[in-house]
Amino acid sequence: MTSMLWIQSGGCGGCTMSLLNAESPGLLPTLEEAGIELLWHPSLSEETGAEATAILEAVCAGTRPLDILCVEGSLLRGPGGSGRFHVLAGTGRATIHWVRDLAAAARHVVAVGTCAAYGGITAAGPNVTDACGLQYDGRRRGGLLGEGFAARGGLPVVNVAGCPTHPNWVTETLMLLAGGALGPADLDPFQRPRFYADHLVHHGCTRNEYYEYKASAEKPSDLGCMMEHMGCLGTQAHADCNTRLWNGEGSCTRGGYACINCTAPSFEEPGHPFQETPKFAGIPIGLPTDMPKAWFVALASLSKAATPERVRRNAAADRIVVPPTIRHTGKS
Repeated sequence: MTSMLWIQSGGCGGCTMSLLNAESPGLLPTLEEAGIELLWHPSLSEETGAEATAILEAVCAGTRPLDILCVEGSLLRGPGGSGRFHVLAGTGRATIHWVRDLAAAARHVVAVGTCAAYGGITAAGPNVTDACGLQYDGRRRGGLLGEGFAARGGLPVVNVAGCPTHPNWVTETLMLLAGGALGPADLDPFQRPRFYADHLVHHGCTRNEYYEYKASAEKPSDLGCMMEHMGCLGTQAHADCNTRLWNGEGSCTRGGYACINCTAPSFEEPGHPFQETPKFAGIPIGLPTDMPKAWFVALASLSKAATPERVRRNAAADRIVVPPTIRHTGKS
């Protein structure tokens, strides 16, 4: 059996809420099938108080082996590096000290969610709690455990980033670790598992026809592409949200919301409102990944000149107002 322990730190608990939506199969059958024993989870386990503390102490002492430590939520280092902004209930000890000791004992360490990975929403603004990620502080390596940290299994912190994470990103990561099938080459430069981070949210987006013709939404309810005016970062965001749908059927863009690139470090501080696209000389500053500006300008000009009337009108409407033309494609 592969043992797993889950600690919740500074955050909203949203990644646990998302994890409970794992389906086909659900969370507990998935863990059982993968041979993963859940030692403790603060929201899902029966043990509380002294019982829970005893499990943590046994892991830190090395009398209870730990294969996977999962940390959800950012690590609160304040005030003054003491960690006293977040004391683990009933222990009188700062959570950051527990996490350091548990991470030293674990074979693998997993940051569940962007808060645990990079600091996330909890680190936004003046960051009075001095929140950070396990091995990153925003885009900078370091964080609570330090730049050079590697768990006993040889891997750095595995950052299953997302706000919240897709439940299958978490379960698939856990299964790969349990099976010894996740190595250094399977992590991208921000230590995210490549099975989802080597994709873009743009892949599979239902608004791609509008994107191709640069037929843009002008208000939240419109059907068009949200990149030009509505702040959508789907062409830059590393995740498979539109091919691995949420709850089997949805994603942010399919629900009419611009992608805010929540799997990226420092996404919480874009420097502008989330649903607004910053521009320079009328050109979006954040261009699609791998596309030079000159190419984008040329493509956009050509695309807009070739936009079919159907696409142009539907882009600025909240429903299809011009259906596709019915055209016979056979020979008979």
